[in-house]
Amino acid sequence: MSFASRLLLPIALIVAAAGMPVFAAEPPSLFLNLTTDNSQRSETGLIFARDQMARGHALTLLLNDQAVRMGSSTNLRNFVNQQKLLRELMGKGAVVLVCRVCMRHYGVTEASLMQGMQLDDPQRVGEALFRDNTRTLTW
Repeated sequence: MSFASRLLLPIALIVAAAGMPVFAAEPPSLFLNLTTDNSQRSETGLIFARDQMARGHALTLLLNDQAVRMGSSTNLRNFVNQQKLLRELMGKGAVVLVCRVCMRHYGVTEASLMQGMQLDDPQRVGEALFRDNTRTLTW
């Protein structure tokens, strides 16, 4: 190989590589199933979710079992910090689903849900839960 070839080959490879698109893999999505309305545990779970969103993970949060009470405006005085975190998460694009069966069980009405929350249904839950590259966690 001549001196010119040895010099031009690396330059040609660099130029070719510069024109190639670089795709960064998207971070996995997080599906967080929150089941508790215990003050410390629920707040910790929501802070964990907020921190993961800050790292670039899309978030779907399912308020399930006792956690449905946190989403109700009638319970604001009991869940001030949790509702603040929920508003923050939804403001940053998190999807918050609320279990219909659990709402009925705990006396939470659709009209009392915080603005932006969505009632769960098999399609919504399934789309979020089974999305490619999704991690699930129950808190």
